Amino acid sequence: MRIRSIVAMLLVLTASLLWGQSDSPSEKLKNGANVEGHVRDENGHPVGSATLHLQNQSGATSVDGQTAADGSYTMLGVGKGTYTLEVSQSGNRKTTFGPFSISIGEVKEIELTLPTTLANHSEKQTGTGALPFDDAPEFTVSGVTDAASPGGHGSNVVLQTAESLARQTSSLGDASEHRDPAGDAAVEKTLRESLDRLPADFNANHRLGAFLMERGRFVDAVPFLERAFKANPADFENSFALAQAEANTGELDLSLNTTEKLLARPVLPSTEQAALHRLLGDVHEKLNRPLEAVRDYERAAELDPSESNLFDWGSELLKHRALDPAIEVFGKGDWLFPNSARMLIGLGVANYARGFNDDAVARLCQASDLAPQDQNPYLFLGKIETAESNHAACLIEKLRRFAKLQPENALANYYYALTFARSSESPENPHNTAQVKMLLEKAIALDPNFGAAYFQLGVFYSSQKDFASAVPAYQQAILHNPDLAEAHFRLARAYASTGERAKAEAETELYRQTSKKAAEQADHERREIQDFVFTLRDQSPGQH
Repeated sequence: MRIRSIVAMLLVLTASLLWGQSDSPSEKLKNGANVEGHVRDENGHPVGSATLHLQNQSGATSVDGQTAADGSYTMLGVGKGTYTLEVSQSGNRKTTFGPFSISIGEVKEIELTLPTTLANHSEKQTGTGALPFDDAPEFTVSGVTDAASPGGHGSNVVLQTAESLARQTSSLGDASEHRDPAGDAAVEKTLRESLDRLPADFNANHRLGAFLMERGRFVDAVPFLERAFKANPADFENSFALAQAEANTGELDLSLNTTEKLLARPVLPSTEQAALHRLLGDVHEKLNRPLEAVRDYERAAELDPSESNLFDWGSELLKHRALDPAIEVFGKGDWLFPNSARMLIGLGVANYARGFNDDAVARLCQASDLAPQDQNPYLFLGKIETAESNHAACLIEKLRRFAKLQPENALANYYYALTFARSSESPENPHNTAQVKMLLEKAIALDPNFGAAYFQLGVFYSSQKDFASAVPAYQQAILHNPDLAEAHFRLARAYASTGERAKAEAETELYRQTSKKAAEQADHERREIQDFVFTLRDQSPGQH
């Protein structure tokens, strides 16, 4: 029997004692959230007197309690955040559920089952063995949400940043392996010579096709894989490689047909079935069938709960703004693969999109600690700092480390400059002021096309009332990023401060035009979110 994840909270009477009997459930709901449901055993019998523990992932709050005799539980006035929950009975029957998110005013109903065995299901697994999908995340995805719908951030700037984070994560897996071009050429020459001797041979065609596939040369690979298929259509490895190549060359219907035929084979190991569902997910996503894609990624994760398959599933959910399910899947992935930095990145971005900024920053800080030399967690932290002026201690600490570890990285200097520029002490602190200018100038020296750095340098000069220096900085920002609306706005103000009214009016008009264009683009992107973490999926868990 499929054992479901377990979560249990406090008995209503216990909750009254903990939070005060004068507060009614409706009053609690105004100030927090309610979590309620039942805990049952595998036979459907209620589990009473189970011990419960709710822990906020930020470490801020925790609550202990018990289920009632009928297995019911209710928690009143739970604060907004991301939580993990643990239930135990008889000392060693224990399991955990989460992470899951809660927002103010929400009533979260969770019906769960406690295993009848005495096994401890709460221990965090670190291997690549089977995922206990009896402890799988629980939710139903019946549709794809509009990105502009409630449930995420309300601020337009922040919403755009959340979507930008999702899109930019897609570049994280692009780092190709360092190959020796001369060595590759020699190997390819040998393979082609073998094929010249045996042009119809299965192995000769398959080896060359597989070699070209591994190097991303999908168009070149297809004819050799097709010849190998004709020679031996029963070979799974070659047929699967052909389906992959078809998908990567835009022959989606062919890929779908090949993959479904492979799935129809009577006996397939679960790992091969999982690989086929993962490929089907890719194809359905390219065909703009997100629900089918989600279901295939989920099935792949059930059959083979690898880090990659869980990440794919969470990525697809996040891409289409099924934020709470994405948090659950990434949370499960982090629970199973605690050394996966990209799983933490996915969890952080999902939390940020959901509006849980503190949890998002905490997860991204953890990711940077797992791989201090990897710039990706720092870049996401920097994006959050840019959008929200977040002054969380860990965020500032990690961006400082980024600048120290990669002093020749323009973005590292830029984001570190923002931590000084946006500090409440900056206007009065000469050291901070000097650091802002020095770091921005260094970022520009490292990347002369860095429009955002020029813009911030203009902001710096404006804050010092040095409008004569601010004007050329804003001009450079616009030169490298003409659609940066705020640069036009601030340049107009700088012109006005220097008495150049005609130029100020012209920039004000450009500001109106670019703002309208940016709003239209943002609306388009919110309604047609097509990219998120797909190339990040191709990055192995240990690759940084």
